Parts: sequence; C-alpha cells; structure tokens
Amino acid sequence: MRHFVIGILFLSSLMTAAQESTAEASVILESLVNENMAVGGAIGYSIGDSILWNSVRGYSDKKSQRPFETHTKLRMASIAKSMTALAAMQLVEKGLLDLDTPIQTYIPDYPKHQKTQITTRHLLSHTSGIAGYRDVKETRTQTEYPSLYVATGIFKDRDLLFEPGTKYTYTTYGYTVLGVIIEKVSGLTFEAYMQKNIWDKAEMRDTGVDQYGVQLENESKLYHRKRGKGKPKEGTENNLSNRIPGGGLYTTIEDILKFGKAVLNDVFVSRETLDLMRQHHSLEKERNSYGFGWFLYNPKPNEGAVIGHSGAQMGCSSLLFIVPEKEIVVAVLTNTSRVEVGPAASQLLKLASEKVVDTE
Repeated sequence: MRHFVIGILFLSSLMTAAQESTAEASVILESLVNENMAVGGAIGYSIGDSILWNSVRGYSDKKSQRPFETHTKLRMASIAKSMTALAAMQLVEKGLLDLDTPIQTYIPDYPKHQKTQITTRHLLSHTSGIAGYRDVKETRTQTEYPSLYVATGIFKDRDLLFEPGTKYTYTTYGYTVLGVIIEKVSGLTFEAYMQKNIWDKAEMRDTGVDQYGVQLENESKLYHRKRGKGKPKEGTENNLSNRIPGGGLYTTIEDILKFGKAVLNDVFVSRETLDLMRQHHSLEKERNSYGFGWFLYNPKPNEGAVIGHSGAQMGCSSLLFIVPEKEIVVAVLTNTSRVEVGPAASQLLKLASEKVVDTE
C-alpha cells in the first residue's frame, strides 16, 4: 500500500510539473502575440523524440478572424539556410561536393575573383564576399526568376566586398549560389532535392517552396510592422524566387520541430558532419558566431552547444534553437515581420532545459 501511495504522489507531482510548464509556456506565447504585436504565432519545444508542447495564438487572417493553428503554413525566412547547409553537406559526405574547390568547378561561368576563388566553405559560412541585398527594392521585389541560376544574375557581376575567406558578411545571395551548386551536383532541381533528402526524411508534410502568387491551403496572410512600431498591417507579398535556398520556404510549427528532431537523430548527416557544421567558421564577430548554416549561440569555449537560426522577412519573424547534448528543440514562428522573438525563444529554452534537469 505504501508503494502504491508513493507512486500516486510521484505521478501527481509529474502532472503538476507538466501543468506548470504548460501554463508558463502559454504565458510566453501570450506575451509574443499581445505585447509584441504578432498577429499570429506558434511556439513549441521537444526533448528527445517527444514534442512536449506546442501551441498557437492569434490569427492567420485577422480580417476574417481565421485562427492561427498548428498546421497553419507560414514563411520560415532564414531558417531555410540550415536546411540548405545540411543538403550541401550530404553531398560532401557522398564525395560529390568539395568544400574547398572553387565554385567554378560546378558553375563554370561564374565570375572569378582576381586572387582567391569562392568555395563552398565560403558560401556556407558567409565568408565569400558576396554582398546582400543592394536596397529595399531588391528585398521586396515582385520579379519572378525562373531558376536559381538566373537569379544569380542579380549580383554575380557585382564587386565582392572583400577577398573570399578574409572576412564575414551575412548574405542570403550566397545561399542562392549554394542552391545552384546543389542542383548542378545532384542533377535535381533544388526543390526536388530538398523534398527527397530533407523534408521527406524528416516526415515534414507541410514544408516547401513559397511560390509567388500561389495561395496554399491553410496558409497565413503576411503582416508587417513599420519600423517595428505601431500595430501590424497586412503586408504586400514579395517574390522570394531570388532567395529560395536562403529564405524562400514555408513550414508549420509541427514541421519545424520535426526538422529539429531529425537533426538530433542524425537523419540528414552523420554526427561528425554535424559537429563540423557547429564549429566557428565565420572568422569575426565573436558575439555573432556562425558555422555552416547555423548561428552558434553560446560564447566560447562552448560556441556550438546551442545552434539554430533566426529569420526575418515580410510576414515572418522566426527563431529555431537546437541543443544537441540535451536533445532540445525550441521553435518560434510568427506571421508578422519586425517582431522581437528572441526573448520568447530564450524563455522557452530555459523552460525546456529545466525540464531536462528535472528528469535527470
């Protein structure tokens, strides 16, 4: 009888702890939507193979009062870079792509630098010297580019910012070039390669390429805050065909958590390859370290202990955290640009970490 009572008390304490965690997570989400003015959003976390909590608030279409749901599709912005980097490293593992061979090996007519040539390593780590968007017009373009190769025509003949490998400058265009290389090496379109080797492998059923002018089932509207102030308004759709590998994908909160779990379970690449991707390759900016497709959120000497990626574009503010040693995945997705999602993600990561400690 005594053991039975102890068991009941233990089970009761676990249920209470779970309820407290859920309540605290709900407060975090309420703050994100109400105080930070996201029209709609979702947050969630998983530990090991279990998605312990994910929830939504707000609207996917405020005008019609359509609620934001766990299967609502929305832009992920630059979290796409982590997926693209994993795709490239799969090809490296197969011996089809060399990190240090000049990219002209794969794209023969890509302009050469006078001295050092751009390599895949440079593209992955934002050390290529390729600049970012020239202006707001390029960011909000509505031009349709029929292929990633054609899209490189926007910037490939521009001067590099520096000799490849000597500095760090974050650039989505560098990942457009990386997407072209993936196509050339694999013989597939970027979308087909990602579907077969990333999304299908992680059982991500609601992730894909954001097609301009195409309305998806359960897709959110785009919302935007002017300079991060005031109430958000419905935004004007921009065309992402110039940046698909670096920020032209859509997803759901459920799929992004599946992606994180697949990373932890070595579904895409070996643990040795993931460890290489978690190393500091960005040369500069100790407080903004970058590996291959991952921001490294911990300071030295544990830079790669927390990896992930942020995202910001029209109709999206997002953040993904992955803690390999604790098998934690934390994700925040909103349908509103210029929303500060960092505090919510950090609070959720703290909550998940405490839960890991409680079970040890």
